[in-house]
Amino acid sequence: MIADSLLRLPCPARPGSFAALMSLYESNYIRLGWLLPAPCRIEGPLLSAPADDLPLHMTLVEQSRYTTTVRLTYYFDECGERVADPDLLVRIYHDALLAEAMACTRRHRHEALRLFDTRPGAELSRRWARNVMLNKWLEYCVDKGHRFFPVTENITIS
Repeated sequence: MIADSLLRLPCPARPGSFAALMSLYESNYIRLGWLLPAPCRIEGPLLSAPADDLPLHMTLVEQSRYTTTVRLTYYFDECGERVADPDLLVRIYHDALLAEAMACTRRHRHEALRLFDTRPGAELSRRWARNVMLNKWLEYCVDKGHRFFPVTENITIS
């Protein structure tokens, strides 16, 4: 397993800078690799369901030679409706070995996730917020024992 603690930030990279954001994307790629050993070979929906956490769903959105875009989420049942939260759209750059959280649901069910929402303004700040959230969530998922395997049947929310 590759450790993201070995990443070196370019000098001078200050937190919140574009250079440091690229290092965060690299860390995201490494952490995603802990869950999904071959991100360039996704073939449909994937599911990770360890005993002590909610099932984590990954859906293939788009795949090309150099990139793969996936949706990463938990699903909750709210009044009989299936609600995705957090609902992250992640682009994986195979050639650059980066993973970027491109979009995130604007309305979170959990107070802790609302802290990552940013007010309208600088795009760099929004990218930082989304990708720090992805980075922390990927680490949490690994700690909970998540690993992805292909889904072979329909799974209902319990």
